[in-house]
Amino acid sequence: MPQTIQIMERKNLKHSPTLNTVLMVEETLKKSGKLLTLAELKRKLPKQVMHQTLIQILDYLQMSGKILIGKKGILWIFTERKELNELIKRGTEI
Repeated sequence: MPQTIQIMERKNLKHSPTLNTVLMVEETLKKSGKLLTLAELKRKLPKQVMHQTLIQILDYLQMSGKILIGKKGILWIFTERKELNELIKRGTEI
């Protein structure tokens, strides 16, 4: 059965980032808590990431509303909804 839903266009992608790499970049941006330039982000990452791969990850994070990319740098803006977790804990399972 062919897959009918495609999340991202893949025809121009020669390489896709792994989930571990995406999570590593997310965690680095979250922990920083401040505006980072691309060069600063690259230095703070625990492992080296190819430039094109990092750009793909940043595009994805911006499209998903987790970061803002501006002239001065990259900023993590996503906040987890703790209230939702509390409601789920108190909720009734159906």
